[in-house]
Amino acid sequence: MNGIIVARILGGLGNQLFGYAAARRLALLHGAELILDHVTGFTHDSYNRHYQLDYFSIPCRKASSLERLEPFSRFRRKLLLVFNQGRPFEMRTYLKQEQVDFDSRLLTIRPRPNLYLEGYWQSEDYFKDVEPQIRQDLRIYPPSDSTNLALAERIRQQVAVAVHVRFFDEPDVANGIGANNAPQGYYQRALETMEARVKGAHYLLFSNRPEAARRVIPLPDDRVTLVHNNKGDENAYADLWLMQQCQHFIIANSTFSWWGAWLASNQGKIVIAPGFEKRDGESWWGFEGLIPEGWIKC
Repeated sequence: MNGIIVARILGGLGNQLFGYAAARRLALLHGAELILDHVTGFTHDSYNRHYQLDYFSIPCRKASSLERLEPFSRFRRKLLLVFNQGRPFEMRTYLKQEQVDFDSRLLTIRPRPNLYLEGYWQSEDYFKDVEPQIRQDLRIYPPSDSTNLALAERIRQQVAVAVHVRFFDEPDVANGIGANNAPQGYYQRALETMEARVKGAHYLLFSNRPEAARRVIPLPDDRVTLVHNNKGDENAYADLWLMQQCQHFIIANSTFSWWGAWLASNQGKIVIAPGFEKRDGESWWGFEGLIPEGWIKC
């Protein structure tokens, strides 16, 4: 092994997957050991999120308390950041993401001999050249309950489209679905595009607000299944697994459904994504590198 890379995992499940994938690619490139800090990124999480990568076939070990810079990890990370900010990018030993757009500098940095990595790194360009390995690592351990297994079987027996409606704000019935959410016009355009390309599909609707999301999708009840059995962050992996059983996708401005679409194995999949750009508020979207080539922007 040529040094170690400690990746600080943080955010919701979609961002945890991005953070892992970028760090895994760096470790593979340089023959370094990848270690996952599964604790400090959630200690002060205002949304009460927690580490969720145990549901995946990830071969990396978790960091010890010493590797997490404990005790006083918050203070010690801050000192390392201050120390590294004055150094050239390629010489840094603690690297925190500086911009939301794809940053090609991350592709060539080396552990010297150790590297602490912190960020979301929301682009497949950070790991595209090792895509087969990332797909293998991110195989989900399927849920074992009868409800999810029965629904998965139904999905496989029909032409199924996964639709994700993510509410960052309270639903605004009068003016669409809220300032930080994808506008209702997006879903109208996306449905029209999908309907023109895929005839007679059945739609699986995923959302953190299922009833409100149903009002956004103007399709008859016999063409929509509302997926609402997997409650809470601890069961988010099950929804992600169900998404992957679908053939086609209409994603939200959300890295969660981004990964549901990306991990799906259907070679002929159609993926429709919000085409707007947003760089403030709770929902950041549309920045450079986020939407893979071949996905349709609406």
